[in-house]
Amino acid sequence: MNLAKIIKAAHGEEPVDLLLTNARIVNVFSGEIQTGSIAISGGCIAGFGDYPAKKITDVNGRFVAPGFIDAHVHIESSMTCITEFARAVLIHGTTTVAADPHEIANVLGTQGIDYMLQSAEDQPMNIFFTLPSCVPATDLETSGAKLAAEDLEPYMRNDRIIALAEMMNFPGVISSDPDILSKLKIAKQYRKPIDGHAPGLQDKDLYAYISAGISSDHECTTAREAKNKLMAGMHIMIRQGTGARNLKQLLPIVNENTARRAMWCTDDRHPHDLLEQGHIDAIVGEAIAEGLDPLTAIQMATINPAEYFGLRHLGAVAPGRQADMVVFADMHSPQIEQVYYRGVLVAKDGEMIPDIKKPAPISIPPSMNVNIEAIDFSLRAEGKHIRVIDIVPDQLITRQVIERVTRHDGMAVSDPSRDLLKIAVVERHSGAGKIGKAFVKGLGLRAGALASSVAHDSHNIIVVGTNDEDMKAASKAVVNMGGGLAIVSNQDTLARLPLPVAGLMSLEPVKYVHQQMNELVRISLELGSSLKDPFMTLSFLALPVIPELKLTDLGLIDVNQFKVVPLFVDS
Repeated sequence: MNLAKIIKAAHGEEPVDLLLTNARIVNVFSGEIQTGSIAISGGCIAGFGDYPAKKITDVNGRFVAPGFIDAHVHIESSMTCITEFARAVLIHGTTTVAADPHEIANVLGTQGIDYMLQSAEDQPMNIFFTLPSCVPATDLETSGAKLAAEDLEPYMRNDRIIALAEMMNFPGVISSDPDILSKLKIAKQYRKPIDGHAPGLQDKDLYAYISAGISSDHECTTAREAKNKLMAGMHIMIRQGTGARNLKQLLPIVNENTARRAMWCTDDRHPHDLLEQGHIDAIVGEAIAEGLDPLTAIQMATINPAEYFGLRHLGAVAPGRQADMVVFADMHSPQIEQVYYRGVLVAKDGEMIPDIKKPAPISIPPSMNVNIEAIDFSLRAEGKHIRVIDIVPDQLITRQVIERVTRHDGMAVSDPSRDLLKIAVVERHSGAGKIGKAFVKGLGLRAGALASSVAHDSHNIIVVGTNDEDMKAASKAVVNMGGGLAIVSNQDTLARLPLPVAGLMSLEPVKYVHQQMNELVRISLELGSSLKDPFMTLSFLALPVIPELKLTDLGLIDVNQFKVVPLFVDS
């Protein structure tokens, strides 16, 4: 930034680079719409009104608002690399993300963080990162890395690191775990906010958690929970992703007194939602349709997250702010027509500007270490009843139910007639061959098996099926791809999606990933699945920090008790 040049341009002493005329400017500070022209110089807003300009663009009375900000997102969940993710969200008006590389860090440790930081360079949008705080998230699973406070501290000096990422180990915070406390102290030392992750936490547990310096939460599922956390001082990130959609439940907490403490986030959004619904623009539009004031909805997408993360150069169309802007015609249904990044038009009418070049891809080490031939999915029946993971549609939480085991030749087997399917998690990082086995209901699969190397948070291979043979064939397909998603029936691979980047991401465009995902979902529905996106649901069934019952390579996890529990309840 040439500060002297910007000051001179703002003062009218030399021509600005661009003047947007006939604009209706969304002022997120005053909550008003101003009419006039916007002067841009050196990638920043210089001022408003008449200016000599090298280029003049008439926006014909359209609204101009700050570029949208996603306050918490795992780019890995788009299943494509940063370059292709940027091109998928930019056309929807997202010019800034606070990305948590927690997923790739759990697979590759600091190598994964380095890969994401390098990949963020030279992109036509602002890609900031929050530093993964829980690698692994707990000691109830096997991850590909362990990151202690001393591993994280050097990254705090990087300008792209804007916070300590979601502190999922809330029991560790409450019990003053020394490793957790050292990470919190580093964030405070560098004056970085600390994001939270505390589903269902309340009363003294919540107060202890917040007292550690944790200042936000994106895991609220009810208005009551969100209000309690907000009243205790937290910023509330209202999540509307693929696996969890909380907007309607939480919107009642947003009013003129609380709105500036709330912001939008996607957390995890699959390619089909990015392409078919959009990104933050879709959340803004849905909130407005639900009755939220349009200016409030835009403030929650712009100035609120900018101020929370201390990004004082972003979040507003105002002098000295970076010229990241979106242009649209209807305030009550904002369809993004133009997107500016640092004063340059980067997207128009849903397409990237052709001369915006893609950065070269960054190399990354392999991440699949499994002897699939040695894996045995058989399970001896050691009792009459079992704990079963019960899926809650459109939510990350699950229920724990007790079911009668189905036996065959002394073995516990899947029973599609009861929607009772075997599920397994195969450790893929060390080659030790550990495997957790259990049962799940709610997927509806009547034949075949699904397998994926996307399994939050440690991203071991997760597989579910109606029989052991198809489960093994699906797992083998994932290993042979170097990571990815696969559907198998009668031991034939019916569809697959390679994810060679840490078993999490593709180098292909989002549209390609979307097409492959559509095929996977289509076939899973043909095989009986009752879920809109069974692979997204599957990916969270190994997450031992969200209640109630989950499965890792170490076994069944009762999240409320935070411990491994036996599968059979009457052995």
